[in-house]
Amino acid sequence: MVRETCYLEDSKSSCLFRIPLPSEDSRQDTLDPSSKLEQLRIDRSAPRAPRALRRPLLLLLLAAIFGAAAFVYFFFELGGTDAFEVRLASARLEAGAPSAPSVLDASGYVVARRMATVSAEVTGKVVEVLIEEGMAVKQGDLLARLEDDIARAQLDLFKSRLESGKAAIAETDIDIEQGRLDLERTAALSEQQLVSASAFDQARLSLQALRARRASVLEDIKVAERELEIQQRYLNDMLIRAPFDGVVVAKTAQPGEIISPMSAGGGFTRTGICTIVDMSSLEVEVDVNEAYINRVKAGQPVQVVLNAWPDDPYAANTIAIVPTADRSKATVRVRIGFVNRDDRVLPDMGVKVAFLEEEVRTDTDDQPSKVTIPSSAVLREGGETFVLVYNNGVVNRIEISLGETRAARAEVLAGLQGGERLVVSPSEALQMAAREGGEVAVTVNAGR
Repeated sequence: MVRETCYLEDSKSSCLFRIPLPSEDSRQDTLDPSSKLEQLRIDRSAPRAPRALRRPLLLLLLAAIFGAAAFVYFFFELGGTDAFEVRLASARLEAGAPSAPSVLDASGYVVARRMATVSAEVTGKVVEVLIEEGMAVKQGDLLARLEDDIARAQLDLFKSRLESGKAAIAETDIDIEQGRLDLERTAALSEQQLVSASAFDQARLSLQALRARRASVLEDIKVAERELEIQQRYLNDMLIRAPFDGVVVAKTAQPGEIISPMSAGGGFTRTGICTIVDMSSLEVEVDVNEAYINRVKAGQPVQVVLNAWPDDPYAANTIAIVPTADRSKATVRVRIGFVNRDDRVLPDMGVKVAFLEEEVRTDTDDQPSKVTIPSSAVLREGGETFVLVYNNGVVNRIEISLGETRAARAEVLAGLQGGERLVVSPSEALQMAAREGGEVAVTVNAGR
C-alpha cells in the first residue's frame, strides 16, 4: 500500500504536488533503482495553480514602483535645493510720467566706440603673457613681455660708451691745464727772448687743440646720452601695456610666438597680443530704412531690449544720425546711447529698439514715482496676482496689485517698493513649492 503526502493545496483543497511514500510492506522495493525514479516523478495530471493568485502580486509590484517614482519626483523637484535654477530681474522705481508710444521699431547690435588690438611697436618673441579673456585692465597695466636680452646688452654698451666719454673729458681737462702752464712759461721765456717765436706759437696751438678736443668729447657724450635714451625706449617697447581702461575680449598670442606691428613673416607672424574693449563706450547701432528716417531725431528717447534679456528693457537716447546712406541696403545708420547700461550689455549682442515719441514733461517733480516689473515675473492664480521675490538664496511669494501694463513691463500699484529682485518665468514645480508657503531655496542662473 502506497501513501501520498500533499505539500501545496489551492483554495479548492486540490493537491498540487504529491510525493508517494513507501509503506511498511513495500520497503523492500526501495532497494530497486527503477522504483526510486518512479517515486520522484511529478504527477502532471494534477491541476495547475489558478492565475487569480498572480494578479495581487503584480498589482502590489506596480504600486511599489509608482510609489518609488513619486518619492524621487517630490524629493528632487520639490524638496531639493538644486532643482530650482532661476533667472532674476529687478523691480524698477521710475518717474511717474507716462511712457511715450513707439513711432518706429528696428533691430541692430551693440558696438564699442573704443576698441583696440594691442600690439608691440617692435618685432620680437613673446616670453610672457599676463592676461586672459574677461580680465579687466587699467591704463598702463603690463599685458605681455617680449624677449629683451639683446636690447639689454646694447643698453649696457651705450652706458659704457657714456662713461668712457665722461672719463675722456677728465683726461682732456688735465691735458688742457698742462698746456696752459706750458704756454705761460713759453710766453715768459719768449719775452726774455730765451725761446724762439715758433716755440711760443707751438705751445699756443697745442692748447687750442686740447680745447677743441674737449669740445669734441663733449659732443660725443651728448650722442652717447641720446643713444642711451633711444635704447631705453626700445627696451621699454618690449613691455606691452594697456592703452586705456577696459576688458580683454580676445587673447591672440602665446609665449614663444613672434609678433610684429606688421605681418612681416606671412601667416606665421602675429600682429597683436590681445583685444581690449572700453565697456563704458558701448552703444547701439541700427540701420533704419531711409523711407522712415524722418521719424528719428537726435536726442529722441529710445527703448532698447537685448535679445538675451527680453524681459528687461533699457532706457536710451539717440546720439546721432550718421549723415550718409547705404546705397545697397537703402538704410541710414543711427547711433543710440544707453542711459542705464549694466554688465549684461556685451559687444556684438543683438538688440531690438523702439524709437519713442518725444515726451513733453511738465511739473515732473510733482508726479509720483512708480514701480515697474517684467511681465514675465507676474503670476496669477484664482484671481490673485503675485510674484516670487528672491533674497539670499530663497524666494517668497508676495501678493501684488497691478496697474497699467505696456509691452514687456507692468506697473505695480501695491506690494513692492522698487529694487526687489524677482524670479522671471518660474517653473511649475517652483510655483507649487511656493504655493505651500514658507521660503523655497533656489540657485540663480549663472548668466544673470
